Amino acid sequence: MTKVTIKETQNPTILKFEFEDFITQNESYEFKNIDEAKASPLTQQLFHLPFVKTVYISGNFIAIEKYSIVEWEDVKDAVAEQIDAFVNNGGTIITVEENKTKKQPITVYGETTPNPAALKFVVSRMLTKNAMEFKNIDQTAPSPLAKELFKFPYVKEVFIDENYISVTKYEVNNWEEITLELRSFIKQYIENGGIVLDESVIIAKEHQEKSKNEEFDKLDVTSQQIINILEEYVKPAVAADGGNIIFDSYNEENKVVKVILQGACSGCPSSTFTLKSGIENMLKSMLNDEKIQVEAVNA
Repeated sequence: MTKVTIKETQNPTILKFEFEDFITQNESYEFKNIDEAKASPLTQQLFHLPFVKTVYISGNFIAIEKYSIVEWEDVKDAVAEQIDAFVNNGGTIITVEENKTKKQPITVYGETTPNPAALKFVVSRMLTKNAMEFKNIDQTAPSPLAKELFKFPYVKEVFIDENYISVTKYEVNNWEEITLELRSFIKQYIENGGIVLDESVIIAKEHQEKSKNEEFDKLDVTSQQIINILEEYVKPAVAADGGNIIFDSYNEENKVVKVILQGACSGCPSSTFTLKSGIENMLKSMLNDEKIQVEAVNA
């Protein structure tokens, strides 16, 4: 007997229904309406519920986004029972195509970063469009891969973005001793269909991005200019070094710009030099204001 577990997500309109075992193999699906859901008989049935807006299937879960006509508290148990009944009566969740192309092997290689404690593992395929940082294993619910990496005793932090994983280590080991082990593990994990990031978290982050856009419109002109400069000129360079930079705030009175450093940039010995000589000088020049100062919140 299959029994689904109800799990909340960061987005209150989306609820996850988790299975004990995987229901897809290295594939993710998104269905916006019943016509799109021909490959999923279960999803077609779910779209008969008037409040179902979108259905996502990935890994070991089905995530459902609802319209605002109902509250999840009123309908979640009935939906879980419907999913249980469908699956336990032999219903098909996803129709697997017989002629589906075989899984392609990937390549993974290590790149040094300005931070001697961090190494960037570059993968030959896209992993995510949403940068995520994990400081410890308790934060890894959104990333099964990060959780597995923290089981290596020398892994201190994990940062995932686009097509790479930045790993920050403790001083107990040298990179020469552990690079091959980490590279091989990441390669095998991804090739075997392991989940890098939970799709429902990515969905929630996309909704957060919409909120950020609304917040951007409320900011003062200088803050907006700073964000645009960071996005266009700084982020690509920082990403090449296995890190990320996020605008935190700008104080119009003392001209202090505060940023958050992630990945290889966090804790990097050269990060202060980069902030002062690189980013600060760039902002002074492009905004024509010599009083601007840049500080890292987590330096």
